[in-house]
Amino acid sequence: MRRPHGVTGRLSAYGTTIFAEMTALAVKHGAVNLAQGFPDFDGPEFLKEAAAGSMRAGHNQYARSHGLPALNRAIAESWKRSSGLSADPDTMVTVTSGCTEALAAAFLGLIEPGDGVILLEPFYDSYHAGVSMAGGVVKAVPLHRGKDGEFRLDPAELRSAVGQRTRAIVVNTPHNPTGKVFTRDELSMIASLCVEHDLLAITDEVYERLTFDAAFPHVHLATLPGMAERTVTLSSLGKTFSVTGWKVGWAIASPELSRGVRAAHQFLTFATSTPFQHSAALAVTPGGPGDGYARQLRADLREARDFLHAALTDLGFGLGRTRGTYFILADHRPVSGRIRAGMTGREFCRWLPEHAGVAAIPASAFYEHKELGEPLVRFAFCKTMETLREGATRLRRSLK
Repeated sequence: MRRPHGVTGRLSAYGTTIFAEMTALAVKHGAVNLAQGFPDFDGPEFLKEAAAGSMRAGHNQYARSHGLPALNRAIAESWKRSSGLSADPDTMVTVTSGCTEALAAAFLGLIEPGDGVILLEPFYDSYHAGVSMAGGVVKAVPLHRGKDGEFRLDPAELRSAVGQRTRAIVVNTPHNPTGKVFTRDELSMIASLCVEHDLLAITDEVYERLTFDAAFPHVHLATLPGMAERTVTLSSLGKTFSVTGWKVGWAIASPELSRGVRAAHQFLTFATSTPFQHSAALAVTPGGPGDGYARQLRADLREARDFLHAALTDLGFGLGRTRGTYFILADHRPVSGRIRAGMTGREFCRWLPEHAGVAAIPASAFYEHKELGEPLVRFAFCKTMETLREGATRLRRSLK
């Protein structure tokens, strides 16, 4: 019998992303959107002017598939400054349409059907879908939330997840949605396992410049012994420069691994927006205007984090500490239990826009083992202080 028309089996289980669902509820109810992780303020003027100038100058046709030379050079220079490692801009840097496309290209170009890929849950939802599109098999290893609200990885559990067909591990630091910044010791443990079992590491580092505590700096996994040749480091412009809609990302890897990424990239998008690449080169170049903007954004987000953390604590949410990204992951049960006993995270997040006028994301969307995420919801603080104050006022009015 012919297979029914429609979504393929490997993607039908994913449905519509939770971000689209919760943003739609926010729009429907006029809620303050603390769900989807995009700023409600614009990126820097120098960046927008550079993009407009590029368009006026006629830079509106296809760019080189693996990136505009000026941007590739700027990314390589920035990488050298932050990691101490050299990257040939022509053979080791690939510009993609956002980090999400870089992830897909890495999975499709480097993972064979049947290969195992370890994901640390909770994880950004596209990881699981991307592995499935490549025909890989996900093995989810949880980060355990302690009584102090901090998330930690069990080395024994990670080791036991490695099998004969395991090909890669995906590491996201700073980590969405927990706000965790992996320590050098934690990354060293992961690195030693990769070297021992000849695993690839695919690292999502889009929040690399958005860390808030000096004791928890961002560490590139690729800088650890034995990792430079086996790590694909992914990042993007959108988070650091508040232009998430521009979708400019990149992958940095050895020439051999870059060939795999590029083999898929050329058939996914071929090339990324040319005028945005021209302006991205200005933002990313070390010593340019982007440095000052990134420092100020980090300071503003630290203030926003502290405000929202205090407001949620006052309401009774259980919280750890956000060390990086622009998200707070909160235990909703002390609060939702006042509405109805046993309320799930998804139920609570569907209740919030209508009854409290605020939108959040249920953390179960980031888990393979959904039950682990049910107690948790994610709030985004990449918003103006005016927006956060309004959100806090609405939450106090309805929940306290």
